[in-house]
Amino acid sequence: MKKIVVLDAGTLGDDLSLLPLEAEGEVTVYRVSPPETVRERIKGADAVILNKVKIGEDQLPDEGAPGIICVAATGFDNIDLEACRRHGVAVANVRGYSSESVMQVTVGLVLSLITHLPAYCAATADGSYTRGGNANMLSPSYHEIAGLTWGVVGAGKIGSRVADVARALGCRVLTNRRHPDGVSVDLPTLLRESDIVTVHTPLTPETRGLIGEEEIALMKDGVIFVNMARGAVTDEAAVAAAVEAGKIGALGCDVYSVEPFPESHPYYAIRDRENVLLTPHMSWGAYEARARCLSEMILNMRAFFAGEERNRVDL
Repeated sequence: MKKIVVLDAGTLGDDLSLLPLEAEGEVTVYRVSPPETVRERIKGADAVILNKVKIGEDQLPDEGAPGIICVAATGFDNIDLEACRRHGVAVANVRGYSSESVMQVTVGLVLSLITHLPAYCAATADGSYTRGGNANMLSPSYHEIAGLTWGVVGAGKIGSRVADVARALGCRVLTNRRHPDGVSVDLPTLLRESDIVTVHTPLTPETRGLIGEEEIALMKDGVIFVNMARGAVTDEAAVAAAVEAGKIGALGCDVYSVEPFPESHPYYAIRDRENVLLTPHMSWGAYEARARCLSEMILNMRAFFAGEERNRVDL
């Protein structure tokens, strides 16, 4: 019987049953796996399922390395692929499972920021609306999204779905791709012309720090900026400084270079501003998306055990 180890089940949500895994082998589930426990926990496993746990040389045993690591995500920057290759460990990710979920949260953040929904909801919750005596409140002033330019950085599956919805909302859409397709524009052009910028690119050596001081300086004053990619795609200190200076008019973010971000993180000081919406890396995790992710990981395992290649990122 195959030995399957789940290292950080807590990140998959308490409402998602892992019972389907039991049809594939003997399953050991850990809710959380501190770094110092990983090496021993994965020793002798045929398959390891993880989401955010980091795997590198220090975590891979010299003997009894796992057969395959199944990442419960599309991004796999937490996995040292070279170390896995040296130890003969296969690595597979899951693609396309969260496109609708991330798109939904992206659009929700943009619409909330542009209409100042948190401020209006707070006014009713704290009694300001009741005490005000007017039938309505129209401060802070907000604007229609139709006619604005929405720039999508990283127009893969998620970014393309965001672009679809942006067009449906009446926006002019600009896209920037790592691999030009004759339709997308270069990043400086997108940043200069966009009223809204959302980021969806994977974290790679080329995209690390993609949005920094120079890029922010190109943006329109008061731009709405939303990062749904990886925290390290941006210079987070520069982003926070731009929010405080008013260059970035509104910030939405679901991803951070350190998760959860500590009190020393640049965003901690701006977290409660009315023009800032920070979510706890949840945009990928609609129930349906997580269920698809689990199903895909099972298929990845089955393919590996059958000698087939499916969603392999180590090859």
